[in-house]
Amino acid sequence: MLASSSFGLSGSYEDLQIGQVSDALVDFTGGVTMTINLEEAPSNLWDLLAQATYRRTLIGCQTHPQQRVLENGLVNGHAYTLTGIWKVTCKYGPEYLVRLRNPWGKVEWKGDWSDSSSTWELLSPKEKILLLRIENDGEFWMTLQDFKTHFVLLVICELTPGLLSHEVGQKWTYTVQEGRWEKGYTAGGRLQSPRDIFWKNPQFLLSVWRPEQGQRSLKPCSVLVSLLQKPRHRHRNRKPHLSIGFYLFRMDNYRDGQRRLPSEFFWRNVPLSKPEEFLREKEVSKKLWLAPGTYLIIPCTSEAHQESEFILRVFSRKHIFHEIGSHSGVVFSKEIVDQNEEQNEFVTKLFEKYPEINAVQLQNILNHVTLSGLGNTQPLFSLEACQGILALLDLNASGTVSIQEFRDLWKQLMLYKEVFHKQDTNRSGYLNWLQLQAAMMEAGIVLSDNVCKLMVIRYGGPNLQINFVSFVLLMLRAENMEDAFQNLTQDGKGIYLQKSEWMMMTLYT
Repeated sequence: MLASSSFGLSGSYEDLQIGQVSDALVDFTGGVTMTINLEEAPSNLWDLLAQATYRRTLIGCQTHPQQRVLENGLVNGHAYTLTGIWKVTCKYGPEYLVRLRNPWGKVEWKGDWSDSSSTWELLSPKEKILLLRIENDGEFWMTLQDFKTHFVLLVICELTPGLLSHEVGQKWTYTVQEGRWEKGYTAGGRLQSPRDIFWKNPQFLLSVWRPEQGQRSLKPCSVLVSLLQKPRHRHRNRKPHLSIGFYLFRMDNYRDGQRRLPSEFFWRNVPLSKPEEFLREKEVSKKLWLAPGTYLIIPCTSEAHQESEFILRVFSRKHIFHEIGSHSGVVFSKEIVDQNEEQNEFVTKLFEKYPEINAVQLQNILNHVTLSGLGNTQPLFSLEACQGILALLDLNASGTVSIQEFRDLWKQLMLYKEVFHKQDTNRSGYLNWLQLQAAMMEAGIVLSDNVCKLMVIRYGGPNLQINFVSFVLLMLRAENMEDAFQNLTQDGKGIYLQKSEWMMMTLYT
């Protein structure tokens, strides 16, 4: 299905051999991409990656041009997927690692933190077992610094613009408008002197405001504008993308929403935002902070008289957006819900108060947060249970969990809550062994009848039923044991453990 869809989009299988990571992500998801030049990576790159991986955002990256396999195992001119990140604690201090995957399913990095690297000995046995998987499967770890050195571009594709905006909230709205640059009519090119052609470009009127404070609020609004150009030929490699961009003007006294602005307007007004450079990309996007009011967006090509079709998208909390001088009329925005925003806000505010969380603080947090969906049977986490959770998450034996580890825990709690509630059909707050077996299977762990009965005896009460807190502990232990086995086994059938590794494994039983 994927292959046939790709064939229809690109024209032929040959056309799939060449292209940008950002193009593929936009084509298959319809999301908004943020491309980061790693030579000029922002200082908060790790925080961006942490947010993106927590939200299960698609992340791709590219190595330097000239396709060839290097001595260090990387392939130049090649696309990789970023599949995870982890902050580890070495004997000399913290190290920031990223996990990458070569889509070939083989040919891996050979430097520090590769499968055969001696740097893994700098970690505790627990971290090493849970992170290191020695297989020629194309997936490998490397430091963030090595990643920035050997890779050129990082592409984050967000289905909602929450990550790109850094603004906490619950809902976004978006509007989509299609247009075209047509030679002799609407292909005006960039803004330059003389300015008698630029005004012919398509013109779009945008009104923005903050929904919680009304149109009179003066507080700036977060707005994301995305301009995509359509392929100019069915076989996309036969005609490369044009260099595109867009200008933004403030419209303080504009009243007529249907009449195109004449060339005189662009002689007298300076754009509020303009392209730093015109990019030969499928999509260009920009985050803007705008005071509530009315604005004019002019999408254009770098040179006049160039023809192509385009799609212009606007994301904000609240706006009205339409093309002027056309028969399209006003298009009101459609709401999209960012389901991760509320959780992100909760975790961020929590770690403003507690930079790191110990067992007592974890108990206090879990017992004061209402887990919606469990009805009147809200769980009560004991200190012993929180110490058990902490021992499973705390890979560097610091006695606390970091924001990254707590985000992973919170994500798992949300999953466990859903499957527990689904199987607890009589809303008793407990699962019998059959319900437990079904819940674990839905969470991805298959147990035999006998093993599941033993789990109820081990983790349940005298009535041979298991409550939500015990279910969480069981699931965390089961998932960690499964990961540890997969990382230690060579053939999927058996493992050999040294004494220190065996003693560490007893923590999970």
